Amino acid sequence: MAPPAEITIPTTSLQPSTDNSKPYTLYNITLRLPLRTFVVQKRYSDFATLHQTLTSLVGSPPPAPLPGKSWFKSTVNSPELTEDRRRGLESYLRAIAETPDRRWRDTPAWRTFLNLPGVGSTGNSAASVRAGYGIPNRDAANQAASQDPGTWLDLHGEMKRDFQEARRCLAKRDSATDNSAALEAGSAAKKALVKAGGLLTVLGDGLRTIQDAKRLGEGEIRRRKDLLAAARVEREDLDKLSSTISAAAKASQRAMPSAADKAALIGNGAKGRGRVLGAPLPETERTRELDNQGVVQLQRQMMKEQDEDVEGLAKIIRRQREMAESINREVEEQNEMLTHVSNQADIVSGKVKVAKGRAGKIS
Repeated sequence: MAPPAEITIPTTSLQPSTDNSKPYTLYNITLRLPLRTFVVQKRYSDFATLHQTLTSLVGSPPPAPLPGKSWFKSTVNSPELTEDRRRGLESYLRAIAETPDRRWRDTPAWRTFLNLPGVGSTGNSAASVRAGYGIPNRDAANQAASQDPGTWLDLHGEMKRDFQEARRCLAKRDSATDNSAALEAGSAAKKALVKAGGLLTVLGDGLRTIQDAKRLGEGEIRRRKDLLAAARVEREDLDKLSSTISAAAKASQRAMPSAADKAALIGNGAKGRGRVLGAPLPETERTRELDNQGVVQLQRQMMKEQDEDVEGLAKIIRRQREMAESINREVEEQNEMLTHVSNQADIVSGKVKVAKGRAGKIS
């Protein structure tokens, strides 16, 4: 049986007014699961509907009471009421999630409320978790998740996985011998890069919010800024690599003779006639006004252009190798730095123990 989800409501968001609705408060429910952490946004009325549905389905109310509705104050204008209700709703959800009695957790209403997979879909639970259960308004949920220090790191990990997927697809495209497979892999790489770029923007906005709220120390803020700077460099490199190879592939496709060109080069007729053995085949725009000697020269020109494209691709591959070697050297340097920091931490820990011992003797 899968472990229960860890549920918290660390933050809230204010939904601005529109033509059809007044402003209201959204509660950012954070669910931490073994394979993924994500955020679901709900308003108080959604909690009230859930409470009524659970009570009706199970026949008894959940183990914790739902915070009452205030008729004289609004969470839009009262930060105190918002904070009190946030704590109460968090306790309400955690009571249902952690109670040994599973009656409320096993209802479809509970799983739908949190965008969890159905009870009978255990075979696809891992894939569903990675996909985020089809969360509606994912951009708003990611924006809310980026404003929490814990889920910020989860989003950063998801962005890194998108970068890895883009690299994998680009490598698959480079090694593909079939044109359709190469195009499919290139499209998948572009999709992963677009997703990673969106997360990168969200993470930057969220880190600024965390810094303004002083929810992390300056050292951790600097560390996360460095992570974002490295991610931007990685994305730029992948974008350049993808675009350069795509341009080279298009040039190679333009230089490749068409089926009609190949058919025309096989023939041996005179000028203005089909150059084939047997029944005539249609000429092409490039061969119609050429005689046999001109066709041979055209073929040599095409072969020369293809050789130049091959040389261009070879340069790109060498550039990829240089990038890979540079990344490997950087990883080795980072490992050495981490080893050095670990050794220094051990030294400092020993000094602290000695200082504590001396302090104990003095006291």
